[in-house]
Amino acid sequence: MGLQKCRGCLSSLLIPLALWSIVVNILLYFPNGKTSYATSNQLTNYVWYFEGICFSGVMMLLLAALLITLERDTFYQCCQSESCNKTYRSFISVVLSLLGIAFSGYSVIISTLGLVQGPFCNTPAGWGYIFKDTAGGYLIAYSSWSQCTEPAHVVEWNIILFSILITLSGLQVIICFLKVMAELKQILCGTYSVFIQVTKDLVPNLRLV
Repeated sequence: MGLQKCRGCLSSLLIPLALWSIVVNILLYFPNGKTSYATSNQLTNYVWYFEGICFSGVMMLLLAALLITLERDTFYQCCQSESCNKTYRSFISVVLSLLGIAFSGYSVIISTLGLVQGPFCNTPAGWGYIFKDTAGGYLIAYSSWSQCTEPAHVVEWNIILFSILITLSGLQVIICFLKVMAELKQILCGTYSVFIQVTKDLVPNLRLV
């Protein structure tokens, strides 16, 4: 019951998550607050997949706007009955929420790969991915972080921002999944409730006849 009442709340929660995803992804382009690394393409390759800006950002904002619009009473012209209209809107919401799971799930995967691979940084041996073959083991090998001499603190920068992106996108996946469950319940149980109500209304009329 609580999930049914919060369908609109779930859609609204996607907006701040999407905005934060855009901000966090943009910060990944400016390690140590400098723009020179982006212009010279000295960033980890996974930031160029635009997972936070495009998929868990702009695309999720568009989906959230559509989902919120569907919650409003602006789609009653498509069907003759109110029950048909609600079923139609719930079906569209399910499709949009599944797209949301796909977009935010993509962001989770890319951000996780970027976190496991480690940053692209300068070392005594030159620029490269020195943590690529550690399978994420560098995350707890703090002493090895000092091997990256440039950009300054790039290891911490990447770990923090990619972790935030994973969290934000993961929350979007959960919200979209809950939205799917709520809408499916509306489609299945809502139609059943209308059938029961119509049956109850017909019984007294039959007795009078």
